[in-house]
Amino acid sequence: MKTTLKVILLSSVMCPMLAWAQTGGCDAKRAALEREITYAKAYGNARRVDGLETALGRMNANCTDDVLRSASQRKVAAAEKKLAEREHDLQKARAQGKSSKKIAERQRKVDEAHADLERAQTESRD
Repeated sequence: MKTTLKVILLSSVMCPMLAWAQTGGCDAKRAALEREITYAKAYGNARRVDGLETALGRMNANCTDDVLRSASQRKVAAAEKKLAEREHDLQKARAQGKSSKKIAERQRKVDEAHADLERAQTESRD
């Protein structure tokens, strides 16, 4: 139960924080974790402090800018693949003479995949 709670707390705190911190590399991630630890201590949240300190220890052991860069490149590649799949689905729907509603739905998915790719590329450049 205690481990489950830590995982839930860590994921709810870390996901948005790590997405933000990735733009500044490992130093920004470390600073963000330390800031969150300070806040948790100030509010007497011992479980959150434990989870954040665990995350900080793991981050210190495993974080390198090269790892962050390669993860970012993998996100871009995955977004490019998804966009290509969505475009293929759209072309296939048009070729099969699907209804305008189906084509519009697939076009919306292409647009979403394109936005995801742009977001991944922007994060990759930062």
